[in-house]
Amino acid sequence: MKKTRIALLSLSIAAAGMFSFNNLQQAAIKGRVTPAESATKAWAISAKDTLKTEVVDGSFQFKNAEEGVYRIVEAKPPYKHTAKDSVIVTGTQPTDVGEITLRQ
Repeated sequence: MKKTRIALLSLSIAAAGMFSFNNLQQAAIKGRVTPAESATKAWAISAKDTLKTEVVDGSFQFKNAEEGVYRIVEAKPPYKHTAKDSVIVTGTQPTDVGEITLRQ
């Protein structure tokens, strides 16, 4: 009987541990910038948070984005600031904003 209780307790703790990590998963925002050298940094701005990331070879990804509506901003002189509004992030899947073209 005592072994059964210990086994049941161990199983309960293991199950609770596995399910607790599901809440840690957060969404991401990803996209591309053209021309690739037109930006080195990107920002995702929402009412609750501002995220910053590097643009590498024309691609960017914001990790650990909370659900909400974001504005994505990129710029690097001599290119003009460019923004993509109303990027909606929901769930834990990455949101792909596609290609953002910066102009001089």
